[in-house]
Amino acid sequence: MNNACGIMIAASLQFLHGRPADLIRLRIVESLGGIDAPSWNRFSNGNPFLRHEFLHALIDTGCASAKTGWQPQILVLERDGELAGALPLFLKSHSYGEYVFDWAWADAYARHGLEYYPKLLGAVPFTPVTGSRVLADNDADRALLLGKALELAKGVSSLHILFPHEHEAQLMRTRDMLLRRTVQFHWRNDSYTDFDDFLSRLSHQKRKNLKQERRKVREAGVRFRWLRGKEIAREHWEFFNKCYRNTYRAHHSTPYLNLEFFLRIGQGLPEHTLLILAERDGSPIGGAFNLYTPTTLYGRYWGALEYVPLMHFEACYYQAIDFAIAEKLQTFEGGAQGEHKLFRGLLPVETVSAHWLAHPQFSRAIEDYLERETEGIAKYVNELHEHSPFKGESGGT
Repeated sequence: MNNACGIMIAASLQFLHGRPADLIRLRIVESLGGIDAPSWNRFSNGNPFLRHEFLHALIDTGCASAKTGWQPQILVLERDGELAGALPLFLKSHSYGEYVFDWAWADAYARHGLEYYPKLLGAVPFTPVTGSRVLADNDADRALLLGKALELAKGVSSLHILFPHEHEAQLMRTRDMLLRRTVQFHWRNDSYTDFDDFLSRLSHQKRKNLKQERRKVREAGVRFRWLRGKEIAREHWEFFNKCYRNTYRAHHSTPYLNLEFFLRIGQGLPEHTLLILAERDGSPIGGAFNLYTPTTLYGRYWGALEYVPLMHFEACYYQAIDFAIAEKLQTFEGGAQGEHKLFRGLLPVETVSAHWLAHPQFSRAIEDYLERETEGIAKYVNELHEHSPFKGESGGT
């Protein structure tokens, strides 16, 4: 695939009913620097991860770049010179940072002497949050963007679109993309007045466990502060970045993000930014980075400079729930995976991804696999609900 920045891949001027139709242009850009931010943001529907400021920061700071295996190939739709839609695409040389795992597919390709990478990915890098993926005002423009993405995917092994809205997923299904279900855990606000009210709805044993965990963190001398927007100074971002990198290093992993990215987000999206600081004796020792909207809190990253038992659960879940209740938010999304979240009041939610593979035999094999996997996911979610931590529900007493 020729990936030169700004390639025009389609341009047409047609006549309908005796008059010229709109001039439509589809092109690829490798940066959002030349895209008008307000024009882009009208497609974000309030989702901070789809905003120009977030995506541009990821790309411009090098977090999502060819060097890191995320080569931007952002498909842009213009009508009469105005932005009419977009589909954020990346040419991937690996499957890290996606949260929908296809390593087994890549291994199967390799065992048959076939190349799985590069592949084409439609996603917000490092972000397992459901949202629009084909950004447009109507299904006709979405179909145009999706059709061009599938055309581009013929030059690589496959196209994968992660965490789209269900409506978009069904549109992808009509284009012969295979749908895959995965599970996340989300907390819902049942008009709780405070954290104790939330605890009162849990079964006796779960309520007891959560109280014990919170008490142990307090007894360790750890206290927490919420910093929002402009309250988060450069020194706080520098500290959090140090914690974030330290935690990745402790897990023998490479961090996806860098200090410049955090600074850009703090500057560009202050109305969405929450930093939860863990402190002992007045000095910070850890923290959790979140984004939020008037309805939803998104738990993103955490880190610490030293280990304190259970501090992770307090910083990432209990403080987040406290914040959501205080701000009257409807939902707290705790990120991908983690059955341990169920016992802390986060319930299972199915998410979806869509996949198209150029190799017909592999496509049929993966379609068969996904049919079986989907049945398994449905049973798994039912089993999880049977172990609900809430009183009056299956498993709760």
